[in-house]
Amino acid sequence: MAIRDLTLSIDVGTGSARAALVDGTGRVLAVGAREHDQIVPAFGWAEQRAQDWWEGVVASVRGVLDTVEGGRDRIAAVAACGQMHGTVLVDGDGHPTRSHVPLWNDKRTAGLVAEFERAFPDGEYLAASGNPPTPAWPGFKLQWLRDNDPAAYRAAETLLMPKDFINLRLTGERAMDTGDASCSFLMDPSTRNWSEAMLARLGLDRELLPPIREPVEILGAVGRQAARETGLTEGTPVLVGGADYPVALLGSGVCRPGLASDVTGTSCILTLIAERPLLDPEICNVATVEGHWGAFVLLETGGDAMRWARRAFHEGDLSYDDIVTRAAQAPAGADALFFVPYLTGERLGLHRNARAQFFGLGAGHGLAHLHRAVMEGVAFASARHLKVMEDAAGTRLERVVASGGGAKTALWLKIKASLYGIPVVVPEEAECGLVGCAVMAGVATGRFRDVDEAVSTLVRHTAEIAPDPAWAERYARMQPIFDRLYRAGQDFYDDLDRLAAD
Repeated sequence: MAIRDLTLSIDVGTGSARAALVDGTGRVLAVGAREHDQIVPAFGWAEQRAQDWWEGVVASVRGVLDTVEGGRDRIAAVAACGQMHGTVLVDGDGHPTRSHVPLWNDKRTAGLVAEFERAFPDGEYLAASGNPPTPAWPGFKLQWLRDNDPAAYRAAETLLMPKDFINLRLTGERAMDTGDASCSFLMDPSTRNWSEAMLARLGLDRELLPPIREPVEILGAVGRQAARETGLTEGTPVLVGGADYPVALLGSGVCRPGLASDVTGTSCILTLIAERPLLDPEICNVATVEGHWGAFVLLETGGDAMRWARRAFHEGDLSYDDIVTRAAQAPAGADALFFVPYLTGERLGLHRNARAQFFGLGAGHGLAHLHRAVMEGVAFASARHLKVMEDAAGTRLERVVASGGGAKTALWLKIKASLYGIPVVVPEEAECGLVGCAVMAGVATGRFRDVDEAVSTLVRHTAEIAPDPAWAERYARMQPIFDRLYRAGQDFYDDLDRLAAD
């Protein structure tokens, strides 16, 4: 009999469905993938077909099973993670009642969010929802479907998230994990059950909501039809699994208070692990796999600031490495030049129409200073967010785990470590979501006692990037000025909107 020492990790992403075999040390042995398209039927809308996800999973699982000798028979469990907020309605037979699913980045519910904010201006809903309102949340998407596609809404028996739909096809079982549920705007964070108060505020049906279960629980087993389609062995255990964001946090090793995550891609997502949700209109909260809370903020302009600078200053002719090389020629603090990085506004709060600016420009500044200021501006904004969350949680950060494209830039990591005042580390395995699935599977199958033991075995980091003392001293003097610039600029945003509209 084959030793069952592998996890089949499934990741239902926005761009593709992927499957990977991960071994008992956390190494990703092989990955299969199939891309799927986003559908944009109107400005601000974003949809995908749930059936495309399933077909992508089937193809990627079949593609990866034979890449490792005996791989099919060595799988101990299947664990899936997936893009959050995709609002799938399925009928009693498990078929989507609406083929096209509104995604996390779909903004069609903006009007419903505005209505909600007008109806409940005091923010008392924070305690019942754990989060401020935003168009991403499935609660608002359900409202839109109820009002604009009543046939699909009436025909539905269950609301699922993307990975839940895959689990349903694999096992025939319906459930949602605490992570996806916590960011639905429908879960009470104090009980981790569905919130009757939020359902009443939004006018939604409790009967549509599936059981909420923990990510590391066994949901069921691969059924006969699913085994036939995917090539998996019938009866293979399948976990409840998790939302891709908290699962990636887990796979990066960010799983206890004192740790934070900085994921810099186009945007920058900053997460601080806390023992309770931080109830603030500018902070979101997600239930984490190990049972804590991930308080997070999203800086809309992260790596996109460098993309903008490359286009605006060089018309795309320079590479990003060239831009970083130039930025490194300027001193820390860019000779007192600031960049406030809100090129595309802010996600939450009263000033979603925020703008970017340079401040402090002098005749002695050149392109090197501008580029350094852009990188430092993103870091100043990130540090401001982390400090707000740190103060709200009453905790002291020990280190930050950096991932995403920004983690590949050594200069940016050193800038951030010096601004944060604590070391920054990078996961050895960049595929944090796939590793996080393996962590969950190791706990679910009894190989590990708990999540902490699994993480200590499966997650490794590269060498720490320590703060530069001289840079840290300079940045400590600059951060209060940046914070004042951030606040002072808010008086002008509405005026700029009116000017731009003329």
